[in-house]
Amino acid sequence: MHLENLKLTNFKNYADLDVDFCPNINCFVGNNGVGKTNLLDAIYYLSFCKSFFNPIDTQNIRIGQEFFAIHGRYATFDAAQNGQQATVSCIQKRNTSKQIRWNKAACKSISEHIGRIPLVMVSPADQSIITGGSEIRRKFIDGVLSQTNTEYLKNLLTYIRILDQRNHLLKKFFDNRYFDEKEISLWDEQLAHYGEQLLTARKNFLNEFAPLFIYYYKMIAGDSESPSIKYAPTTDDDTPLLPQITLNHQRDATALYTTIGPHRDDLILYIGQFNAKKFASQGQQKTFVLSLKLAQFEYIKQLCGTAPILLLDDIFDKLDMQRVKQLLLLVGSDHFGQVFITDTQPGRVEAIFGEAPHLQHLIFSVENNTLN
Repeated sequence: MHLENLKLTNFKNYADLDVDFCPNINCFVGNNGVGKTNLLDAIYYLSFCKSFFNPIDTQNIRIGQEFFAIHGRYATFDAAQNGQQATVSCIQKRNTSKQIRWNKAACKSISEHIGRIPLVMVSPADQSIITGGSEIRRKFIDGVLSQTNTEYLKNLLTYIRILDQRNHLLKKFFDNRYFDEKEISLWDEQLAHYGEQLLTARKNFLNEFAPLFIYYYKMIAGDSESPSIKYAPTTDDDTPLLPQITLNHQRDATALYTTIGPHRDDLILYIGQFNAKKFASQGQQKTFVLSLKLAQFEYIKQLCGTAPILLLDDIFDKLDMQRVKQLLLLVGSDHFGQVFITDTQPGRVEAIFGEAPHLQHLIFSVENNTLN
């Protein structure tokens, strides 16, 4: 599957845009602040029904306007839709719910749409996967699984809803100065049931994902380093989740929130025996991020049977020309599908494509809210 055409109305800095793309590499070049990343974000919206950067949809409406609209036309080549086209629309009006349409039919829920258009985004913000808190690493796992496992996404959304209700009850107990074991046990049972499903899926995922991550890390950095990933639960693997939640009532009552469970777990990245968050150099951290994202691409491709669209936002910064060339040759190979790249240096990508004319590509100059 690849994006043939993108239309934007009142999205961020774009009042009106209509552009066609090639099925291989598409480059947006221009100075900082001209809207290159906004184009990637619009493409991201069509896959995930949300912005990669700003969770408040109405803040992505162009200043002074009442709505934004993003329309994408895709070419599909899988067995079920051989040579067909699919259209996706995402429309957000002020003071109304967001509308998602697939082939002009309204989607009943966001979960119904996620996974239809596999996509992987690589951004400077991804550095926080290494340096940030545990919630960012959980979000990474949940994001990959949600694209490839519809049941996992449903369980995750249900778990979050139950967790919110349980936390609300803990605050209610505190405000009213009492604790009702029977009342909270009803939420304990549900939380444990869906929590077990999430834990099992995450551990199975890491068993398959970790070798892919190590493969790409060594492809980038060579064999001199020994990277690994470990899942770090807040609970005991050898004990069912429900009794652990029950035994934790007093601690939860004091903290006013649920202190153990998959919503508190972490993913630890190692170089040898050392935690990459604390001891990896900037270059090693960047290698970790690229390896995680390329492994994400590979994992989704293997499960979905199609190459995800790959968005590379300003990733060439601090990479020498040889590494940039190697990365472009890698993502331009037949193994990958459609790629969108942003860069501030037109001459850099033009020089590389000049040396590799076999790579099908388009270069768009972004300036004054237009593409040339």
